[in-house]
Amino acid sequence: MTKDKESTMPVLEHLAELRLRLLISAGALLVAIIFCFAYIEFIRGILTYPLEGLRLIYLSPPEAFMANLRLAFVGGFIVSSPVIIYELLAFAFPGLTRNEKIFIISILLGAIFLFLNGVVFAYYVAFPFTLGFFLQFAAAQLEPRFTISEYISFVLSFHLAFGVVFQLPLVTWALGKVGLLSTQFLRSHRKIALLIMLILSSVITPPDIISQVIMLVPLVLLYEIGIIMVMISEKNA
Repeated sequence: MTKDKESTMPVLEHLAELRLRLLISAGALLVAIIFCFAYIEFIRGILTYPLEGLRLIYLSPPEAFMANLRLAFVGGFIVSSPVIIYELLAFAFPGLTRNEKIFIISILLGAIFLFLNGVVFAYYVAFPFTLGFFLQFAAAQLEPRFTISEYISFVLSFHLAFGVVFQLPLVTWALGKVGLLSTQFLRSHRKIALLIMLILSSVITPPDIISQVIMLVPLVLLYEIGIIMVMISEKNA
């Protein structure tokens, strides 16, 4: 009986620790959501800046509230993400070796860096170009009017897609590091990769050809950067 109790204690302690860290993460997320909702005008102003004076509308009574709530949730997740990441790492790290810790931290920092670069590229380059292209079809009899829910969905999905796509060099580097990809393989399968990128850009971007083309260009560049990253991992192996 004593042995059974002793063997189950570490499991119970781990579950208690996991529960505590999940509660801390949930509390941080809730506080961040409330904070973002209090400053929702400022956050929405950042997202609507490329509209250059165009006003958003809403077509049903709860639409504006639900759109603001969704935006507050996304903003709260971003604000609280350092706490959530720390709690997850603090729970997992005691069972890992030093090399595993270094590898995970390297992947995590690289993913954050590349994701932020993708979002910044989308905000300052890709999104204004895409929006400008669609706004040029406005005419005296055709006035552009965007609902708040559709606009926020379009903006978030557009920027998220670029943030995810910019992970390509990191993914190829990690696969090359563990020996699943080689420079020769990536170079010899460029045509297949281009076809996959065409399909990927049509899936993860909003359903319009302009967004897909704008997505394809950095995808091709990131693929070439990925080849260089795999080459570096091969030399350091």
